[in-house]
Amino acid sequence: MIKEKDKTTKEIFAILALTLGTLIAAFALETFLIPNTILDGGITGLSIIISKLTKSSLSFLIFVLNLPFIIIGYKHLGKGFLLRALYSMVLFSFFLSCFRILQPITEEILLATVFGGVLLGFGVGLVIHFGGCVDGTESIAMVISKKTNLSVGQIVLIFNLIIYGMAGFIFGFDRAMYSLLTYIITFKVIDFVSEGLEQAKAALIITDKGTTLSEEIYKRLGRTTTTIRGKGLISGEKEVLYCVLTRIEIYELRHIVEEMDESAFVTISDVSDIIGTHIKSNKKIKKINRKR
Repeated sequence: MIKEKDKTTKEIFAILALTLGTLIAAFALETFLIPNTILDGGITGLSIIISKLTKSSLSFLIFVLNLPFIIIGYKHLGKGFLLRALYSMVLFSFFLSCFRILQPITEEILLATVFGGVLLGFGVGLVIHFGGCVDGTESIAMVISKKTNLSVGQIVLIFNLIIYGMAGFIFGFDRAMYSLLTYIITFKVIDFVSEGLEQAKAALIITDKGTTLSEEIYKRLGRTTTTIRGKGLISGEKEVLYCVLTRIEIYELRHIVEEMDESAFVTISDVSDIIGTHIKSNKKIKKINRKR
């Protein structure tokens, strides 16, 4: 009963955090960035460009353009991601509509860039930390990454550079440069809030249920794990699972561990570089298994 209450409390807290994060992100966009024609990256930035050119509703565009990417994310991250992403996206679009009537807080371009970037980064970081999503760029980047030699971070960066290049031709290159500066600020703030924006994370899981956890991680995240035999001073024989994954998969990993082995001990660390294809497509794994 206590465990169920704890789980319910965590879920309620996560929902509140997702709500607060989307509210802050929408506020930053509508009161700092958009009035000064400063773009965010990803699908949000593309939506802003289309909205300004066609006078279409930004909140509607963001939801519609992100929907296919959320579905892609669902196929790779599961039902939990889908529900959190949809909740975040609907709220984000709703708050954008609400804040549209507000006057810009400042028309000073540098202040708008800095404070808008900080607030946006804080809001998006909060959403990411609790497993939500307000921009589907990373979902499609994960899919492309598994089929190419490019990392998720490289794909997102290329996409954003294209967005800012378009903004430069349409709104002027000074706005494109301010937008890029906002992106850098937002990136670093998300890094702080969501416990690291490094595109790759390494998880070490010390458990008594290594096989069960490995199978569930592979089933729900498509990630393979390496099993190492360990021995605790007091706890005795243990299995240590090593897994490399992306930051938006960490929330789901926590859920898997909590469900399968509450006594497991987990550490998450940054990975500065990856050599090889550990977090790439599992097609190679399937081919190896067939050969066996």
